[in-house]
Amino acid sequence: MKSMTGFAKVQCTLGDKKINIEIKTLNSKQLDLNTKLPATLRSRELDIRQLLNRLERGKIDFIVTEENGLAESAIINTELLTQRYQTAAQIAHTLGADPSTLLASLLRQSDTWVSNNADDIAENDWQTLTTAISHAIDLVDQFRSQEGAVLEKDFKLHVDLIEQKMLAIPQYEQERIATARDRIKRYFDEFAVKDVDQNRFEQELIYYLEKLDITEEKVRLAKHIDYFRTIMATEPTCGKKLAFVAQEMGREINTTGSKANHVEIQKLVVEMKDELEKIKEQLGNIL
Repeated sequence: MKSMTGFAKVQCTLGDKKINIEIKTLNSKQLDLNTKLPATLRSRELDIRQLLNRLERGKIDFIVTEENGLAESAIINTELLTQRYQTAAQIAHTLGADPSTLLASLLRQSDTWVSNNADDIAENDWQTLTTAISHAIDLVDQFRSQEGAVLEKDFKLHVDLIEQKMLAIPQYEQERIATARDRIKRYFDEFAVKDVDQNRFEQELIYYLEKLDITEEKVRLAKHIDYFRTIMATEPTCGKKLAFVAQEMGREINTTGSKANHVEIQKLVVEMKDELEKIKEQLGNIL
């Protein structure tokens, strides 16, 4: 079992540049992929997205940043700088100002520098970067597995509690039959019904109790619980399937509640619903 929550940060070197790769993943019904890339990698965005498809599902933020010095990433626009310096020096001379600080001020203007970065990445650098991206994806996958193991432990706890409460129901079923019998007899007494055919009474009682029988619901719920456990143990990407099974578990629990006709069984049903809701709250984060 894997969570959809994950994080990884990897760094690699391409020539004089340090490349930082960061991946963050959160839960989402589908694959929601957002990329933030430097200009040198925009032509490779489709290839990067294909690599990230390994993450299967979730809201994924993929960020690549470059670290390098100004001298390495840009060169001076000499023509523009010269023109601006001559104009500023002439004005300073006219005003009687000191032109000695003009050059430092002009160099701080961003448009006096021209980007020296290539518009695309070299093939050998791309291979290095691909390896780093794959490593980052592996780390995210490991993170997801660790988070999934924690959630699996939590699911097992809640499923065990549902099973325990389901197995506690039979102790009240005989009492429920006796209560139903007494209730019907009380109705007869209240309406002064005499000369009751005992055989017919037993037949009607059996018919009534058959409508309230929850044996099938308990059997199906037990099977759903076993299937839930099997899926957790055997399928790493099982969020949607577990959600379907949890929905069926809820159906059987609700039907049991509607047929319970006994206060203690109703309490057990409420407790089972509570445990199931705790499972459903976390299922949205399972891959």
